[in-house]
Amino acid sequence: MTALDSALHATGRTATGEADPDRRAEIYRNAARIFHRKGYHATSINDIAAAVGLTKAGLYYYIKGKQDLLFAIMSFAMDQLDAQVIEPARREQEPQARLEAIVSRHARLITQDSSALTILVNELEGLLPDDRADIIGRQRDYVEFIADTLAALRDEGKVLGLDPTIGAFSLVGMILWISRWYRADGRLDADEVVAEVTRMAVAAVLNRNAEQAEDPDE
Repeated sequence: MTALDSALHATGRTATGEADPDRRAEIYRNAARIFHRKGYHATSINDIAAAVGLTKAGLYYYIKGKQDLLFAIMSFAMDQLDAQVIEPARREQEPQARLEAIVSRHARLITQDSSALTILVNELEGLLPDDRADIIGRQRDYVEFIADTLAALRDEGKVLGLDPTIGAFSLVGMILWISRWYRADGRLDADEVVAEVTRMAVAAVLNRNAEQAEDPDE
């Protein structure tokens, strides 16, 4: 890194004087980790500024306040879900392949950095009402996308006796729980965790209902 790069990184600006999007993303990721570790209400602006090497005034170049930052982080997390999970999964024509893509890609995001995705669930009450409605709406769209995928599997006869919405919420909960037990230096690496979680999730949806279909009197 050159002296100019170092100076620009410290100020959060590019050579044209514009805000550096990489620096902004760095702020979001660090703030998300602190919110995740300490909780939103226990985290101060000074905590975040210190974590990213900015003064409090420098941090305010990027944000209006802590609530604005929380909303930005949650929007950033939803953007990640859109770009890395939903859009690639939409390209899968077969519902089972789409389900596998949803689970594996979401699980992969959790193993990479779960902080922003976790506070999407845990810190909603910290948002202003309009911002909360926006995030909840985007979360609902994601759950409906999964539910529609399960409904498509049901229409193919591969899933019987499963409410798609309940199934969708259960799958999301299973994926989010990875953040509670996964460790990068643990016994299983990220690839193994993603593969195993995907296998179990798909088997739970398909195999349980196949057993019901074989014994309709149960």
